[in-house]
Amino acid sequence: MTQQTDASELEIARTNSWVLRGIVFFLMVIAGITIWMTNALLTERYSINALNRAELRLALYSGNIVSELQRNSVVPLLLSRDPALIGALNSGDYLATSQRLISYQGEIGSASLMLLDEGGRVVAATDRSRLGAAHRNDPYFVEALRANDTVFTSQQLDTGAYNFAYSRRIESEKRGIGVIVVEVDLKKLENRWRGTADAVLVANSEGRVILSTESRWRGRTVEEALKSTSPPSAVVRAIQATADWSSLPDESYFGHQTVLRRDGRIPFQGWKLSLFSSYASVRERVNGVLALEIMGFALLLALTFYLFSRRAVSRSLLFQRESAGLRRLNERLEREIAERERVEKTLEVAEQTLAQSSKLAAMGEMSAAVSHELNQPLAAMKTYLAGAKLLLQRKRPEEALSSFQRIDDLIERMGAITRQLKSYARKGGDAVEPVDMRASVSAALAMMEPQLRLRHVEIVSTMPRHEVYIMADRIRLEQVIINLFRNALDAMNEQEEPVLDIFLSAGKFATLTVRDNGTGIADLDALFDPFYTTKKPGEGVGLGLAISSGIVNDLGGRLTARNAEDGGAVFEVQIPILKETAAAE
Repeated sequence: MTQQTDASELEIARTNSWVLRGIVFFLMVIAGITIWMTNALLTERYSINALNRAELRLALYSGNIVSELQRNSVVPLLLSRDPALIGALNSGDYLATSQRLISYQGEIGSASLMLLDEGGRVVAATDRSRLGAAHRNDPYFVEALRANDTVFTSQQLDTGAYNFAYSRRIESEKRGIGVIVVEVDLKKLENRWRGTADAVLVANSEGRVILSTESRWRGRTVEEALKSTSPPSAVVRAIQATADWSSLPDESYFGHQTVLRRDGRIPFQGWKLSLFSSYASVRERVNGVLALEIMGFALLLALTFYLFSRRAVSRSLLFQRESAGLRRLNERLEREIAERERVEKTLEVAEQTLAQSSKLAAMGEMSAAVSHELNQPLAAMKTYLAGAKLLLQRKRPEEALSSFQRIDDLIERMGAITRQLKSYARKGGDAVEPVDMRASVSAALAMMEPQLRLRHVEIVSTMPRHEVYIMADRIRLEQVIINLFRNALDAMNEQEEPVLDIFLSAGKFATLTVRDNGTGIADLDALFDPFYTTKKPGEGVGLGLAISSGIVNDLGGRLTARNAEDGGAVFEVQIPILKETAAAE
């Protein structure tokens, strides 16, 4: 009976496996068809939108050019009839003429205005640096003298840019006495076009590019411009990939790039405007929708697997009855793990208690130096009080106030010393926060200052100018640094000129190096073992470095030691630095 049941279950499992494979294959086919149709439909729809936007920008750019030209075209006619300009040309007095043209320029918004006498010399201009220049052979002067109306000329400069100008002859008593020139500022339109993702060019009736977002295209024919070396942009690289634009449709595909070209006519002297746009945004929008569809099918497939897995779970319950022994074993292991965790917590509390005891022991060692630091201001306060009393008896209260102010400064100094002791004696917490390691080193130095000064220790400190932030408990970090300073101070007991080097650097890790010129380390292997000490009985229990090493390890760093080549010991603390400090570095 058991063998028949096993065979039946095996047959059911095989049937379920084939059903699952069929459902997965069906979902894959449906997903492929759906994604293919969505890609085709959305690509067409978004492409039409891109074409419409390109047509709109083409009309807008063309309108801006025509508007700028029309606005400046009427200016020569008005200025040619200005009595002040005519009078200046007849009299030869041009003192106020340039200022008059400057005032006109502010109202008109043209690039520049020039007044030329009948010899082609600039007698007045908005740009005073052009005064006196000769333009006798320039097209806008020659053609203006020949014509009876306003003439428009375009002239390519040495820089490759084009100069566009309207000019008109000024007459007095039916005789030509000069020419007024109005230069049109079409360069500002080029600057606006460069702020977009499109490549734009304007060609004149001869087919030469006179305006373009790419300066190297100016002065060439459209075909020459498109064949020239292009700047490194996605649109222009795609344009460069084609050899003959005249045979391509409006939408062109070059490898993995899609480029749209739109041409339009400007109703001015046969000019043409060409716009080149990228289809990258179309592909991005389509890909976004396709990603959502793929995610939906993935969720549907996951749901299918989940439903089939439910049946497998129901069958697995039969095997769970046979795993009672394993569960009992797991429960026993869990009890052992809980007991181990309890012991670890007890050890952690003991470690914190030992650390606090070490700190209090350090405070005891520092008490003599602190007492010396407090006696000095107390003696000074006594002297100032006696002086103030004498000044008050002599009715000199202003000078007595100065003594009281000095006494107040001494009280503030004594308060700073006691606050440092109080902060160091407080127990550290478990919470970590961003801590500037420079501030912790400075606080530790301030705590050790009385002992260092009493021993006449020379301190050589090198700190970075910027903040060095790490994630740490400030109190515990300062405890580590003070332990290192105390060990260095003890190691230099027999040195006549003790020197303590402190170097802090910031890279991938915040690295604090403490070096002394003492006797060095006798046993590096046992240095960080608990209760290892080289001090005399009663001077230490050998827990300072062990506790410090544990604190640094909890912060994700490490504490190492070595002997210096020229004598003394070197301790190095490395703690992972915050990303903000690494970016600033």
